[in-house]
Amino acid sequence: MEARRQVLMAASLLLDYPGADFSRRLDAVEESSFPAPVAACFSRFCDWAREAGQRGVEVSFVATFDERRKCALELSYYAVGDTRQRGQALLAFRELYRRAGFEQLGGELPDYLPVVLELCAKCEDPAVTDVLPAHRDALEVLRTALFQLDSPWESILTAICHVLPPIEQEAKQRYHNLIRQGPPSELVGITDLPFPTKARS
Repeated sequence: MEARRQVLMAASLLLDYPGADFSRRLDAVEESSFPAPVAACFSRFCDWAREAGQRGVEVSFVATFDERRKCALELSYYAVGDTRQRGQALLAFRELYRRAGFEQLGGELPDYLPVVLELCAKCEDPAVTDVLPAHRDALEVLRTALFQLDSPWESILTAICHVLPPIEQEAKQRYHNLIRQGPPSELVGITDLPFPTKARS
């Protein structure tokens, strides 16, 4: 359990916008110990980030997550898009934070993946720890989109999936439905890749 929480916290640090403290976040992750498959994922990303430099990572983040709807970091977007149901989904996340006594800082939406990862790393309430498995289809859609882009950020999604329970058939079917049908429509067309269940070598 502790190893899982450590992985989720590291993923939260790396997946958030690379602000002025990003180098310290890289240091914290590189100085930590993880299971071998996860360590390889984080090492691959950190090596790229060091080489790209602060500005390069910032540009990559914006181009990947802010300019591509199919790579949105907001979990509920994959299931309901920008429909009226989105408000209900966001309210459910806010209620989860309230129940956990977790105060969200910053202006991100409550389903913003780095914040959700931090919550899951810090809270053992089953209602919280079940959130990521419940949104496994969204994680897999995001991971597939990043895989298709050959994005270094895909390594972080793979690390997250390494510490989640095996994906259930129902979630896998939802994943395939999202790829084929949306919402949102920008997800349609990511059909040329196998279902990613293993880290790339």
